[in-house]
Amino acid sequence: MKNHLSMNRRAWLKKSLLTTTGAIAAPYLGFSNRNYTHLKFDQYGNIVHGSNFKEFTFSDKVNYPVLQAKLNANENPYGPSPMALSAFNSNVSQSNRYAWDELFELTEEIAEFEGVQPENIVLGPGSSDLLEKTAICYFMDGGNVISADPAYMSLIKVAQEAGAEWKSVPLKKDWSHDLEAMKKAVDSDTKLIYICNPNNPTGTITDSAELVNFCREMSKKTTVFIDEAYLWFLEDGAKQSMVSLVNEGCDVIIARTFSKIHGLAGLRIGYAVANTKSIEKIQRITRAGMGISLPSVYAAKSALKDVAFIEKSRSLNFKARAYTYETLIDAGFNPVESHTSFMIFPIDMEGKEFLNKMRMNSVAVRAFEFMDKTWCRVSIGTLSEMELFSKSVKDVLTKKA
Repeated sequence: MKNHLSMNRRAWLKKSLLTTTGAIAAPYLGFSNRNYTHLKFDQYGNIVHGSNFKEFTFSDKVNYPVLQAKLNANENPYGPSPMALSAFNSNVSQSNRYAWDELFELTEEIAEFEGVQPENIVLGPGSSDLLEKTAICYFMDGGNVISADPAYMSLIKVAQEAGAEWKSVPLKKDWSHDLEAMKKAVDSDTKLIYICNPNNPTGTITDSAELVNFCREMSKKTTVFIDEAYLWFLEDGAKQSMVSLVNEGCDVIIARTFSKIHGLAGLRIGYAVANTKSIEKIQRITRAGMGISLPSVYAAKSALKDVAFIEKSRSLNFKARAYTYETLIDAGFNPVESHTSFMIFPIDMEGKEFLNKMRMNSVAVRAFEFMDKTWCRVSIGTLSEMELFSKSVKDVLTKKA
């Protein structure tokens, strides 16, 4: 009976493909579970990712004050890029057209930027979309996926829904990926190793030299997917990328997005770099670029060239992040050093209560439970937003009942 149900589920997936992924791996922003029926919830409505990994949700039945600091989705508070905004506005009148030729042009420009061939690029409406499509394409017939714990769950959740087993490997004490333990976890059923570097939700990095060696070795056994959504917040991000491994012939997939440092989260555009075999596997049963609007393509083309905005965003993020870290330290908290546009620190309050109280202070953040602690994850906004956050978090956590 179990095999029959499994076969029916796989057949259903092959027919419906991407129609459910938005519900399966919705961006977990703390709302109620009424729209996310494919997720697993505990009795209090919190999202259960694994036996030791949970995300808290706040109540949607409370009349909260107007939000003054939206710090729960790692969006760029300084975007969109001015050049991208101008390009979008100049081409919005063409929104009645599909972006066929324009997608090819963007693909060629990204390929030149990354130092690969156009056939090594696949576009999608955001990198999460490509993570989810990869999960569907790789796991329709089962298998297992290996990742850190905690990790960004978009690919993992869709893989599980497709029939995969998640083999989670705890991060090391220094917050880096435990690459040796991940090697040992690989078996004959492993179809993908997923590594988010810098990692989400921790904001921490794994040494690039060690990761290069890991990818070279393990890609001979299975596909290694490296999610580099936050890489450009590093000063030497280009040097720490794994993209060069594609030209070496390694079986790796590298995901990038225009949603973070480029400030185009709402326009939904991202891409993946991989060998032609992996690209063909994804495109064989999906239309990866079909979900990208023509004005968004023009915005991305310009954002790629807006070096001044990228450097400005990186610099401002660094300053606001340093302020937040120092303020939390001064207040007696113990934040984890971040290399991204967000930061985590342990809190001494139940997660749902914390989210609700912060939201009553007009601040939206995220809260997780992992490594036997409750954590706040705060996105790095403008300096004024981080000042409001710092004041609110001290008020909430020092006046708890």
